[in-house]
Amino acid sequence: MSESARIRIMLVDDHALFRRGIASVLRAEPGFEVVGEAEDGVEAIAQAPGLRPDVILMDVRMPRVSGLEATRQILGTLPQTKILMLSMSEEDDAVFEAVKNGAQGYLLKAAEPEELFEALRGIVRGEAPLSGRLAVKLLREFARQAHEPAPPAPPPTALNPREKEILALVADGKTNKEIATILALAENTVKNHVKSVLEKLHLENRVQAAVFVLSNGSPTPPSGTVPVVAACTARRVR
Repeated sequence: MSESARIRIMLVDDHALFRRGIASVLRAEPGFEVVGEAEDGVEAIAQAPGLRPDVILMDVRMPRVSGLEATRQILGTLPQTKILMLSMSEEDDAVFEAVKNGAQGYLLKAAEPEELFEALRGIVRGEAPLSGRLAVKLLREFARQAHEPAPPAPPPTALNPREKEILALVADGKTNKEIATILALAENTVKNHVKSVLEKLHLENRVQAAVFVLSNGSPTPPSGTVPVVAACTARRVR
């Protein structure tokens, strides 16, 4: 997406006043276009293929079909769409399931408009907006489940040295543009490497990549990068 292109957004929330308020805020901000609204997961699943939004702002808890299930189904048919979950509280236990289902960010409904704008722009750039407390909770939940019996998963394919460098930088919170600068690569080349890394490790997004590194040990990143734990507990995991 070019810098001048509008970000096409779909809003999914069962509270009409909240949904219309968000729509009004977004329409008043340059660079955003609200292309559709849905009041629950059923409508979201039905409308998303026709609208093909860049980002879906998805409420976690809705009648009929929840935001978690809607996320799973929508990303099954529209894998390029980014989904930013909305929740009333940082204590919501759905954060882990949301990321497992492919959501790439998690924002509180009480967020300020500028925080919403930043999250939407960031998620399109490949970042994963996630508050520090939610990041910590997510990592703890992954760690807990790692000690529980689970169905066997296909083993990850070995990464080559360049992909290990890319993985370390993704886990350290670097964007594709920043990685390109550090490694003297074209940004599209970095994007292709990130895609390859996620496919080889059977991961859905960059948040899961950060958790993978924390759980399995980090490849040694180039000098000057921050520790992976710091990246995971920062305001955003990119």
